[in-house]
Amino acid sequence: MIRPASNPLISVLMPAFNVEDYVGPAIESILNQTYLNFELIVLDDGSSDATARIIDSYLDPRLKKVFLAENKGLVNARNALVGMAQGKYIAFLDSDDLADPRRLELQLQYLESNYLDLCGTDHLVLHQTSGKLKRSKQCHSDADIRAMISVCSPLCNPSVMGRTEVFKGMPYLSGNDGAEDYVMWVNLALAGFIFGNVPKNLITYRVHDNQISQVQNAKVNMIFEERREQYIASLGISNKLIPTRLHWKERLKLAPCFLFGLNKKIPGISVGANYQIYSRYQFRGNGIWTPLTRLERFTIAFLASILGQVTK
Repeated sequence: MIRPASNPLISVLMPAFNVEDYVGPAIESILNQTYLNFELIVLDDGSSDATARIIDSYLDPRLKKVFLAENKGLVNARNALVGMAQGKYIAFLDSDDLADPRRLELQLQYLESNYLDLCGTDHLVLHQTSGKLKRSKQCHSDADIRAMISVCSPLCNPSVMGRTEVFKGMPYLSGNDGAEDYVMWVNLALAGFIFGNVPKNLITYRVHDNQISQVQNAKVNMIFEERREQYIASLGISNKLIPTRLHWKERLKLAPCFLFGLNKKIPGISVGANYQIYSRYQFRGNGIWTPLTRLERFTIAFLASILGQVTK
């Protein structure tokens, strides 16, 4: 018989809202973990479908259930869950995603052995409509993740595990539903916390039409751009250099300045991460010019990484 842990080391937090088609398998993917010293807290955020009934049907003593009478929003749900967590570490999983059976075991080992404050994982992306499955392309080191924050959200929120005190001390900010994770990574990076990504596919991130990030794209994009500008400015880099598609003449004038400045501020960025960032300045589909644009990208990335090594 499975008994609830009296002092769980990990608190797994799962907000849920109108996910009757997904929440059951998500819960089971945590209850079936090889690592056993955890609690799972699931919060139903005022669902109008069968989500609450499905959650309530699980009787595992490690599962704690919270039901709200009305929807309060994703940021409120995440912060409420963090407030209830009893473990030394918090792990997130969204109610429409799936965890690999060894996720908690392997991620805990990686987090502790590398002395990280928080880390995500590589993951699989499953498009529900088409059934298409893709592997994520994550950066894994702290320096690379900090660098990639300048162009994207380099941690997959439902794959993240971190020290509980990090999340209790810096809650998700209201008004950022759909982009609350990126805003969090910016704030944690500026506060000096140490990041990582486990180089193993430990969750399946399911993409479907009901997700907030799919429904509110315009708002999410606006929040992202505002926070990205804040992050880059905090590094002492001009917002005039923010990566965007540019003609090659303009690109060769501005893009190296951005990358070189970034590598001075964040020493140790890999050639691969610099290569990805520089690609944001280039147009796709260059035809016969593709080998030259790739050579340009690699050359600047390589030089920027050398600069970063010297800076260290």
